[in-house]
Amino acid sequence: MTPSSSEAENSSLRVLVIAEAANPEMTSVHLVGWSHTQALSRIANVHLATQIRNKKAIEAIGWIDGKQFTSIDSERVAAPCWKITEKLRGGPGKGWTLVTAMQVLPYWYFERLVWREFGDRIKQGDYDVVHRITPLSPALPSTLAARCKRAGVPFVLGPLNGGVPWPKGFGGIQRKEKEWLSSVRGCLRWIPGYHKTRRHASSLIVGSRITLAELPNKYHHKAVYIPENAVDPKRFPTRTDHNIDQPIRVAALARLVALKGIDMLLEACTELMKQGALTLDIIGDGPERGKLEAMAVDAGVSDYVTFAGWIDHDQVNQRLCRADLLGFPSIREFGGGVVLEAMALGVVPLVVDYGGPSELVTQETGFRIPMDARPVIVENIRKTLESIVADPQCLISMGNAAAERVRKVFTWDKKAQQVCEVYRWVLTQRHDKPDFGVPLRSNFSDEDL
Repeated sequence: MTPSSSEAENSSLRVLVIAEAANPEMTSVHLVGWSHTQALSRIANVHLATQIRNKKAIEAIGWIDGKQFTSIDSERVAAPCWKITEKLRGGPGKGWTLVTAMQVLPYWYFERLVWREFGDRIKQGDYDVVHRITPLSPALPSTLAARCKRAGVPFVLGPLNGGVPWPKGFGGIQRKEKEWLSSVRGCLRWIPGYHKTRRHASSLIVGSRITLAELPNKYHHKAVYIPENAVDPKRFPTRTDHNIDQPIRVAALARLVALKGIDMLLEACTELMKQGALTLDIIGDGPERGKLEAMAVDAGVSDYVTFAGWIDHDQVNQRLCRADLLGFPSIREFGGGVVLEAMALGVVPLVVDYGGPSELVTQETGFRIPMDARPVIVENIRKTLESIVADPQCLISMGNAAAERVRKVFTWDKKAQQVCEVYRWVLTQRHDKPDFGVPLRSNFSDEDL
């Protein structure tokens, strides 16, 4: 099939996108929901159903409620459930597994309202495909899967991502993050509708190897691997004429919570900072900031460490462009969007080889530190930094390779093309299941579609 005929088929696709979280002014899951939807709308006939909290932000970029999207007012259930969740989770940014469990009821109600709004049109064949993009959690079932199957309309679910087990030896951080429920997370698959959703879905887009491994074998024939994150190259253009000089500029961009491992990065940088070989720019805020500032003072390196606090997401690229290396040693990460943003700019990432970031970074595009006990991780980061200081020019070729990998594989437009191939497969417009590699191949091209 020629690219032109494929584009024609995509443009004729009528897709109802379900993205409860989709807000162009927010990050994390909302950014995935919105960016994914917007990219699909550029190549297919898309209508978005989203939660009413996103209405103003979507209208602000020019979309019209009732035309390009429909806002669903589920606040009757969502608002009180969120208030209860905030009291139970143990503090802001804590207890994310509990947060997921508490979303079951409000999301069920949201989908009930979606069906009330769109059910007749789905049954009448107004849409070729119904695709739930968010929530991303594999634990949250969908009542729409069975309803769409009865209506004869394919239902696509995903990207599903989550469930990364806590690594051994970090129980203290797990308790600090109030993640007591994650120890019994496997029980979430007994939530009513979990298996029914997978049984009736036409395809399951999985966003990580861990999510794929957790999927029961009987559903693997439906699974297509496409990571959840991507970038907009217009917002994160590759920098040019970047020179590497000492001191090497290391940036860390994250919520300052224990699981992000910024304390390990700071400890690993200490001796090299004392030698004047490194600086560290910590971007973000959170409960660990005071501890990190005290560490820098106690180690005598506060002159080499900058605490920038939170900056607007639209300005992240300006800050990252100053860096030579992104330090992101998170011990439990599902996606790792900031890693892709850095790579798009040509900034080389250093990550722990565990969870989502390790599926984005290759040997040619960054540094992957093996998961191990904390002292071993610190020592391996330190050795890696020493090798970079000894040969800083290696960052030039690796940064170029990182930017090229993102342009080829990890843009939202590329993701939309991949997802449209999934649509064509469930609509029997192509006979072979799409396979883009696990993780995605670095040499992926349009010819693979």
